[in-house]
Amino acid sequence: MTATSVPQARSVPLPEAVTPFVVAIDIGSGSTRCCLYDAHARPIKSRTHTAEHRFTERADGTAEIDADQVAREVAAVLTAAVAGIEPGAIAGVAMDTFASSLVCVDAAGDALTPCFSYADARSAGALARLRDRLDEAEVHQRTGTRLHTSYHPARLLWLRETHPELLARTAALVSLGEYVYARLAGITGAATSTMAWAGLLNRHTGALDEELLSVTGVRAGQFAPIIDPDRPITAVSPRVARRWPALAGAAWFPAIPDGLASNFGVGAHDPATAALSAATSGAIRVVVAGTPAVLPPGLWAYSVSRSQSIVGGALNDVGRAMLWLQDTVAPLTAAQINAALMSPARPNVPLVLPFLTGERATGWAGNARAVITGVSSSTTPSDLWRGTAEGVAVSYARVFAELRRVDPALRTVIASGGVTGHYPGLMRVVAHALGFPVRVVDVKRVTMRGAAVLALSVLAPDRPAAVIPTGDPIVGDPAEAPYYAELLARFSALYDAVIG
Repeated sequence: MTATSVPQARSVPLPEAVTPFVVAIDIGSGSTRCCLYDAHARPIKSRTHTAEHRFTERADGTAEIDADQVAREVAAVLTAAVAGIEPGAIAGVAMDTFASSLVCVDAAGDALTPCFSYADARSAGALARLRDRLDEAEVHQRTGTRLHTSYHPARLLWLRETHPELLARTAALVSLGEYVYARLAGITGAATSTMAWAGLLNRHTGALDEELLSVTGVRAGQFAPIIDPDRPITAVSPRVARRWPALAGAAWFPAIPDGLASNFGVGAHDPATAALSAATSGAIRVVVAGTPAVLPPGLWAYSVSRSQSIVGGALNDVGRAMLWLQDTVAPLTAAQINAALMSPARPNVPLVLPFLTGERATGWAGNARAVITGVSSSTTPSDLWRGTAEGVAVSYARVFAELRRVDPALRTVIASGGVTGHYPGLMRVVAHALGFPVRVVDVKRVTMRGAAVLALSVLAPDRPAAVIPTGDPIVGDPAEAPYYAELLARFSALYDAVIG
């Protein structure tokens, strides 16, 4: 292989791997994973390890996980992934996590709270009070984020109102990735994108938003220094080299949100290419230069570096909606589910607003809950699957319509995530709802790969990332366009009537 050739994105045995190596860690909603990658961002065979977990979820809106449990999981999968690798052979450590996570930490660095996830909706009351006190449109234009239960401002105000003694003991407010890095390597630092995804970063100045700090009663000093992705941390605890000799001298890249990692993982790092993710949650995102001057109300814009932003919208419930169906009211075989999703559009399918854990884009109704209408005695489990898939697809379409207005250069949609493999028929429904072709990438663990790609762009800029194979574009049937136009109208009318 020459220095300029680009290999296929397939796993390679260790003897065929090209240096430098990077170890990447992915903390998702369902598991913690770790993999060793070579300089072309190809996974090295037998070097991927997983520890499964689940959020604690309750009817009151709780969605959290024990931060120390996750730190132990990371240590375990990292140990397994680098076992037997020569000392100092790994040039970098990269990580992505689910976005908008928050852990309150005391002066000794110990967690005072579980890790609150993006899906935790207990701050809905505080959110309503924030919306009364602040001009949400102005906040949105400054930070690129709406006031919502997914972001820190509402959660911080909720903590101050309900647990003031806890906040009084809080020395630092950190993301899950920051907490894990601090426990494992003694590192302090937050990626630009992590702070942006928290809803606290002024996208025009690059500093924490003063009005939001004031109204929530926290200090800028309680947050870590903000670090761009091309500036890794090399000053780490000496215990790292003792515990993992292969990481001696490695650069540690601050943990980034899974949304940014997903874009890099599929090669969607320019304004012409949008990444559509479909996992437990979902999103459509595009990386642009600078930051948009004005945002439409349904989208967010997160600064990811000094010179780039990622623009799009997210859905709380994609795979989660499918899992709920399978576990509760409509258990079907994989073949039955695929048949329901691959079939042509048909009348009398239930209309579903798939907001099991609240809505993010485009309406930002954090306390929204799922609604199913049009159910009759003839409704079948297959009908419920089809209606839920259509509700998810229309939710994507509502985001996509606003995204295209912001980014007219958009030409390609690349889909990835576990749901595209588990429920391949869903992408057919999504392509119809978008009215735009969708390509599904044939690569596993996209977000973890994206973290590796971003690190390797700094450590090995002369080594191009391996080429990811994609399938033929999924194109909607023009004959079904009127059905999906009417579906969007019915969805919007129900949304306005029930959620408002």
